[in-house]
Amino acid sequence: MMERRLTTILASDVVGYARLMGEDEAGTLAALKSHRKELFEPKAAQYNGRTVKLMGDGALMEFTSVVDAVAFAIEVQSAMPARNAPAAQDRRIVFRIGINIGDIIVEGDDIYGDGVNVAARMETLAEPGGICISSIVHESIGNRIEAEFTDDGAHEVKNIDRPIRVFRWHPETSGKIEAKTSGKVSAGPPGGEPLAIPDKPSIVILPFDNLSGDKEQDYFADGMVEAITAALGNISSLFVIARNTAFTYKGRPMDVRDIGAELGVRYVLEGSVQRAGNRVRITTQLIETEGGTHVWAKPFDGSIEDIFELQDAITEQVAGALLPSIQLAEIERVRRKRPQDYRAYDFTMQAFPHVWSLERQATDTGLKFLQQALDMDSDYPLALSLAAWCHAQRSVYNWVEDIEASQAEALRLAEKAANLSGNDPLVLSVLGTVHTIVRNHGTARILLERAVSIDPNAAWTWSRLGWLETYADNPEVALAHFEKSRRLSPLDPMTFNTYVGMASAYQGAGDYEQAIGLFRRALEERPNAAWIYRSLAWALVDAGRIEEAKAAYALLMESYPDLTADKIRKAMVFSPEFMDRMLANLKTLGLPD
Repeated sequence: MMERRLTTILASDVVGYARLMGEDEAGTLAALKSHRKELFEPKAAQYNGRTVKLMGDGALMEFTSVVDAVAFAIEVQSAMPARNAPAAQDRRIVFRIGINIGDIIVEGDDIYGDGVNVAARMETLAEPGGICISSIVHESIGNRIEAEFTDDGAHEVKNIDRPIRVFRWHPETSGKIEAKTSGKVSAGPPGGEPLAIPDKPSIVILPFDNLSGDKEQDYFADGMVEAITAALGNISSLFVIARNTAFTYKGRPMDVRDIGAELGVRYVLEGSVQRAGNRVRITTQLIETEGGTHVWAKPFDGSIEDIFELQDAITEQVAGALLPSIQLAEIERVRRKRPQDYRAYDFTMQAFPHVWSLERQATDTGLKFLQQALDMDSDYPLALSLAAWCHAQRSVYNWVEDIEASQAEALRLAEKAANLSGNDPLVLSVLGTVHTIVRNHGTARILLERAVSIDPNAAWTWSRLGWLETYADNPEVALAHFEKSRRLSPLDPMTFNTYVGMASAYQGAGDYEQAIGLFRRALEERPNAAWIYRSLAWALVDAGRIEEAKAAYALLMESYPDLTADKIRKAMVFSPEFMDRMLANLKTLGLPD
């Protein structure tokens, strides 16, 4: 069987090597061997790298940690000016280095594949004495290395069928940098701080203040933010931070300039909601983050029955300010199908935080609210989709005995929602997710890709695409989708689930140490997510960490005392080969058939 794994690849070569050899073959070879023996080899040992092969002036290396690979490259390039100082200017050995994370094919001691090819192309793009890294490397190191990498945009490169986004570093412009840590892929906010401002109008809609004097009305103010975020997110010419990240600022007084820098956005929408009887007043203000200046501020008044019209008016006002040429027809296109009874909307907004918590009891609470909404309007697509997602969670997290029944109910509700509102990206995303868990991967991919074509700002949909590619044994593609999701929602409380997805991608590629680190990070953020131990325990077995595996398995069985191999196979959606490996390891720990 062909061996594959996900790894970090470093490619290097010497600038002007043919000229150097032509002028002084013996001297050039001696200098190159000296640099390799005295610099490359000890630094490779320090940073857990191995030289796969040498090709004249070129070297191909593999690292178990992306942080180690980048730290190695920076130390080598930082050391070379001093090593070259005694030599004449035209006799100096100057390296270029490229780094990529990719899925590789292993044959003996050699490695092949697209991941290797991209690293080689990174190296050819690097400046003399500099480093080029791919976007997935830049995302993965996060702020674990205090290095200033410059975004050089996308490049078309030879023999690669897609543009590659490149980030550059050079000692003369960035200085000597030290790694903050080493070993595991970054699980922090993407790209370090501050995040780059997108090349189109970018905005976060912050939680609105509830001025109603009744804490129980918070959900109503939150619902306004959700609706406006969803509508603006569907406009492809905007970059909109996801709702889940926006709500991490709830109750936190912060300067909008700091928020803009932290999230990498140019605008912030703030607001307040005051509800009294049947009347509601919504006051909003659009602020430019660089200088903290107000673009506009405006109140919107109406009755509860006018709530959807008020949401539309605010959306149009914001979109018109950010994109003066926007057509009202585009706003009309992104409007969700409204319920026949306002109370259905009200119950659905109360369900929202429970549905997205990914907690067993909260999901049950969310379903109760959604059932009340559907009792008011059985054809309300948003309530149908959210209920479908709740049943999907029950299935995939082993929260119910009858997994097939939960899957069937999830599919029934999701398909009904899509039949009623087939252009709503959330509706499409839920249906795509449900088709994922019933293993209709082709249909799922079509639906999820259609959803992000309608709403390119849908962080959750990008994450679900990441999960789909993980299930389909495409780890490199999966990690790119998870990266996109994290950029759109860098502070998302549900990022723990993205960490689990990333860990599963590494796990499928055979990189158990990376997987274990990310599973543990996810559990640090969500200790109650005991279902994660299903994957952590077997990764620990494959890593040879048996005592830790036994401890993880014990924690799994505390929450799932009746769990069996058959129940896990029915619930989880990985490939047959992946599941066979998983269950074989869990059975060694005592899991019954």
